[in-house]
Parts: sequence; C-alpha cells; structure tokens
Amino acid sequence: MGLLYDDAVIIRQSEKEDEPSVITVNCPDKTGLGCDLCRIILFFGLTVAGTDVSTDGKWCYIVFWVVGRPSTRWGLLKKRLMGACPSFWLACGMSSYWAELQPSKPPDVFLLKFCCNDRRGLLHDVTEVLCELELTIKTVKVSTTPEGKVMDLFYITDTREIMHTKRRKEDVYDHLKAVLGDDTSSCEIEIAGPDISASSQEPSFLSDAIIEDMFNIEMLEKHQDHSLAFKRPSITFDNLLSPSHTLIQIVCQDHKGLLYDIMRTLKDYNIQISYVRFTTKGKTECELDLFIMQADSKKIADLRKQNSLRCRLEMELSHPVRVALISRTHDTELVVANPIESSGEGRPLVFYDITLALKMLNKPIFSAEIGRHVIDDHEWEVYRVLLDEGDGNSVSKKEIEETVWKMLMSWG
Repeated sequence: MGLLYDDAVIIRQSEKEDEPSVITVNCPDKTGLGCDLCRIILFFGLTVAGTDVSTDGKWCYIVFWVVGRPSTRWGLLKKRLMGACPSFWLACGMSSYWAELQPSKPPDVFLLKFCCNDRRGLLHDVTEVLCELELTIKTVKVSTTPEGKVMDLFYITDTREIMHTKRRKEDVYDHLKAVLGDDTSSCEIEIAGPDISASSQEPSFLSDAIIEDMFNIEMLEKHQDHSLAFKRPSITFDNLLSPSHTLIQIVCQDHKGLLYDIMRTLKDYNIQISYVRFTTKGKTECELDLFIMQADSKKIADLRKQNSLRCRLEMELSHPVRVALISRTHDTELVVANPIESSGEGRPLVFYDITLALKMLNKPIFSAEIGRHVIDDHEWEVYRVLLDEGDGNSVSKKEIEETVWKMLMSWG
C-alpha cells in the first residue's frame, strides 16, 4: 500500500436506518482505481445508492453513498479500501519508490481439503465461512460419494496474507468445525506447490453447445429468457460539451455491481475517468454521466473506438453474468459465467450467491467446480454445478435459473 494519510478513507455511518452511509476516498489517482474500490464495496455486500468522482489525473476525490447491513464490518472495509489506494508518493512523482512498494509476486495459493458427511446447504455454509474469513476461492472441486460423504478441495488465497501461521490455520479450522460438525474425518490446509496450483487452474471441457448458447451474444439475445438479462442500456457519446473530455451518458437498469461492471469495462479499455455522477431514476433505472479520456489524455474521437466501447458496455450491462441450466439424459448442470478483468480479478461472491440460491431452493449439489476459459479473446470464470436429481425435490428449470440470476443481480 505504501504511505497514506489516515484520512485517505473516511466512513460516516448513517444514524438512521433509511439513510445511506457515506464513504469518502481522497488519495492519488491511478487508472482502474474506481474499479478496485467498487469491487471491494461489492465484496462487503453494500448497495451503492449514488457516487461522485472527480480527479485531475493525479489526485482523486470520490464519494460513495452506500446502504449497509447490520453485520457490515466498517473498520475492515476501511482497511481494505485503504489498501487499494496508491501511496501519496505516486502523486509526488516518485514512481520508482511506488514501484518498490508493489507486491513482487502473486499471493500464495493454499489447498483446503476436508471430508465429512454431506447435508443440504453444506457447500454454501462453508463458502460463507471462507468469505467471512477473507479467504478468496480461486478454484473448487466438490464431489459426493455414494455413501453420502463429500470430499471438497478449495484452492484459496488469504487477503490477510497470514495463512502460513499456525494461529491463522487454527482459526480457520475452528470456524469450519462449527459448520462441518463433529463427524468430519479430515480437514487440512497446505501450501499448494506450483504444479498443484497450475493443475487446479486447468478448466474442464466446455462443449460447443454451451459456448454457443452462453457466449455468442446474438444467440444469447435471440433465445435467452428475458428474465435472465437486462434491457439494452441507452449510451451516448458527446465530444462538444467539454474541450478536453468525452462525455458518456448512460441510462440503464440498476443491478448489484452496476458501478463495478462499468468501471471494470473502462479499466479494461485503459480509460481515464475524470468525473462521474451516478444517480438513481425511479426504483429500477440509473443515470450516469462520465467525463473520460484515453490513456494519451485525448478525447475518444474515433467513431470506431466509440462504437467498440459502446458495444462492450451494452453487453456488460445487459448480460453482466450468464446463467444456464443444461438438462441431459442422466443429469442436470447449472453453468454460471462472469467476465474476468484484464488484471485477472473476478467478480466477488459469485460462488457464494450460487450456493445460497440453491440452498434456498433446497436443491442438493452433487459436484461443483470453478475454472477459467478464454473465449473470443475474453477470459471468463465459469462455475459448473452438477445437481442431485435423485432427491425427489422437483424444481423447474425456469425457477432455478431465475433464482440464481436474481441472487447474483438483485440487491435484495
């Protein structure tokens, strides 16, 4: 993180239940900072009711109006937001000093494996514990034996970076024991070596039919149920209003992670954001004004570049995640996909929301896995959940898809 003033992030909690809390970020700017902050806010389950962003390219001032939960850990949220802010040395032009402060390697990957008796909702309860402990699930492989036992493998990273300590591992064991019960036959955490980490990232095969149905935007809009997508947003470009910036005006449906979806798209295009105004319009629509520049500090004057960015934003805001339930002769598989940022980060809490939706439907999980796939030059995180169809609990395809979609997309 580097050196930061303690007031780089200020959180003023609301005194009334129907009023939003206010998060103020005042720190050096960098391309993609807004995306990083929005990802953290989304991870903490906060509803963004509005935002103001202004920057001169070196220093930024950002205000988020958010609606939290009684369980929101505000102190930890501030710490994580502070961790995303660049050091003030960057604004002073001391880029070499800033470079020395950056992590020299990606975080270590650990393998959490346990075996215990299966029960409905177990996978979500374990996922909830890992999220509360700030353990990021990179990959998971879950399988159920005919005897009713589960063998779960979670490849995780530790946000706190202390998983190598005995105390941290014991803390994880204690929290897991509360949900796994006393019949756990084994529970271990070990560092995943390079070979194991690499093999864990190898995705399973995706059929051409799945790729065509879920990732071909023309097929998606033609055949997919409109309850699993948002209406196409209105996006306009204006190069006349400002002498130095392009104005993008967006009117779209609100959803969980809306601001994150916009910010990550602009980050992938290496777009610099100088000003943002985000307001709600009625109960379901939002309006955004964004004054932006290219990386060379020029407007986006090229119509081809404008059209490319417009098409990408339309796709990301109408289909931020993809959900499909695939029925085959002997089994039923739920497939959920979300795009990966150019930095390698993915949308937070996706697996949490999937398992919670299935728990609410009382739908048991036979197996599950997470993998990454590159499709049409875009990387996707794909969640594949094989459902247990022999449980006698009949839930329609439409109900499963809509429940998972709403859990992922609705603030609820």
